[in-house]
Amino acid sequence: MGILNCTPDSFSDGGLHFEPTDAIQRGLEMFEEGAAIVDVGGESTRPGASPVDAAEERRRVVPVIAELRNASPDTVLSVDTSKTAVAAQALDAGADIVNDVTAGSEPGMFELVAEHGAAVVLMHMRGEPRTMQSDLRYRSVVAEVHSHLVDRAQAAVKAGVPHHRVWLDPGIGFGKDDDGNVALLAALPDLAAHGHPIVVGPSNKSFISRLTGAPVADRLPGTLGGLIAVLGLPNAVVRVHDPAAALQFLEIAVRVHEVSA
Repeated sequence: MGILNCTPDSFSDGGLHFEPTDAIQRGLEMFEEGAAIVDVGGESTRPGASPVDAAEERRRVVPVIAELRNASPDTVLSVDTSKTAVAAQALDAGADIVNDVTAGSEPGMFELVAEHGAAVVLMHMRGEPRTMQSDLRYRSVVAEVHSHLVDRAQAAVKAGVPHHRVWLDPGIGFGKDDDGNVALLAALPDLAAHGHPIVVGPSNKSFISRLTGAPVADRLPGTLGGLIAVLGLPNAVVRVHDPAAALQFLEIAVRVHEVSA
């Protein structure tokens, strides 16, 4: 899953694809680089980010999704939003997946996804982007995150979303400390044991710099190291800024894992 941020303030690539023409070009490039999904977002969820109203978020993402769908009708598109109104227009424009960092907290989100026959990514986040890093204490980060995601998955299924279209994301970097992020990556097999596809997004996250000292522009090696956690999982999606590098890494890593397993 390639990350396409149509924002001026995302932590890693804010402003690079803010103009629709730039975003559309980059989305098509990511498909050419091997991305199976392009995830289009119009609101930054970096720590401390301020919210964007629904009208502005729609303005940023819906035309991009519509044009990508027209240009590449057989590809898979995702909209990164927690707003039901934005998701509705994005699905009408051609999105196949709603990637919701609040795990479907806004009323009507699950029913909307079910009505469109779409998939939904449920991510764990404590609080909201402005506050999520203010309290990083957990009794057991793995147990609490997994319990929350399973509860939200059950709610989605109850609302009519098929089990296999409910994907779970532990929310690496969203309200966790460095040890918590590493523990959640290591525990991905336990999360996958609940039978839902798994999404994981360590790409360019700040914990890589804290653990390695790398500046944000040099976090690709740490990102690839984080992807090791998905090896052996039956249904896993990695959400990354650089699909070409991730695909090359995983092609070799999977081959080695299969031989050594």
